[in-house]
Amino acid sequence: MSAVTPDTDRTGSTGRFGAGRAPGPRRLTTGLVLAGVSAAAFSLSGVFASGLLDTGWSPGAMVLVRVAIAALVVLPLGIMSLRGDWRPVRRNLGLIFVYGAVSVAGCQFAYFSAVQHMPIGPALLIEYTSPAAVVLWFWLRHGQRPTRATIAGTLLAAVGLVLVLDLVSGVPGTTSVSPVGVAWALVAMLAVSTYFVINANVDTGLPPFALAAGGLTTATLALGLLGATGIMPLTYSTASPVYAGAEVPWWLPVVGLGIVTAGLAYVTGIAAGRLLGPRLSSFVGLFEVVAAIGFAWLLLGELPRTIQLVGGVLILAGVIAVQAGEKRAGVEPTVVPVLEPTADDPHA
Repeated sequence: MSAVTPDTDRTGSTGRFGAGRAPGPRRLTTGLVLAGVSAAAFSLSGVFASGLLDTGWSPGAMVLVRVAIAALVVLPLGIMSLRGDWRPVRRNLGLIFVYGAVSVAGCQFAYFSAVQHMPIGPALLIEYTSPAAVVLWFWLRHGQRPTRATIAGTLLAAVGLVLVLDLVSGVPGTTSVSPVGVAWALVAMLAVSTYFVINANVDTGLPPFALAAGGLTTATLALGLLGATGIMPLTYSTASPVYAGAEVPWWLPVVGLGIVTAGLAYVTGIAAGRLLGPRLSSFVGLFEVVAAIGFAWLLLGELPRTIQLVGGVLILAGVIAVQAGEKRAGVEPTVVPVLEPTADDPHA
């Protein structure tokens, strides 16, 4: 996360994350909706992946195909959003590389490496401490001390996350958590934190489609290299996966992984980050865990436990508290429109 900071990116342009009055109701609502869509889209990846894993797909193959399809879909939109002005791309090549290699490919590879050494629940818990890491980063690096409401929201969301992941009732195998697994989970957490910080940088001149396209393309190349060298095993199957008791063609969840859980998720996530800022958007991102449980209920028949529902309520309360804290702190990022030309960019 230290490779790209809010003050200066690797290309030398300033990276502002807002100062002044708090976001107005309309911008706040739009940002929350976009963040919610992004979280819900990301959450479907586990459901789609579950059926494919049962038919013989390896995690690495799913991630590579998912990111590659998303890159193919988003790249034309990213090119269109630049309106012929490629200066923001040239100026932010370093940022795009970090976004793709760390926030996309690095996060995926680190998480799947972690779950090879530890149970999924604790690995997710470590990864989703990223909102607290974002708050700590801006406090230590930029002196943006969190308000009491932000701290309270962080604690509420943390407790809610523990309940949603159902860790209090005991997860089989948690006693065998290895230091290697914890280390990989921490790497995934830092990658997710980098994702939220870069998303909220409003001074790059890159429209959300352009940043997403560049990041996904870079991630495809990085993951492809890992697969080609054998570091990340790649196996697939054309057998029909089963969802909600019904067989579907193998390509249907694959396309869903690419277009919905990657393409849509990353574009809306970037747009939300620029409206809400990195701290609030990272907390709203916790709804990915809650939405994943809901989709697992609908598509896989996995009924959520009462304690998980309580955890979801606590996460919601935590997000509301953090939003109140951000409003009290008076932070408002400047929006870079999704499809506006960048010729008038002040840093061009």
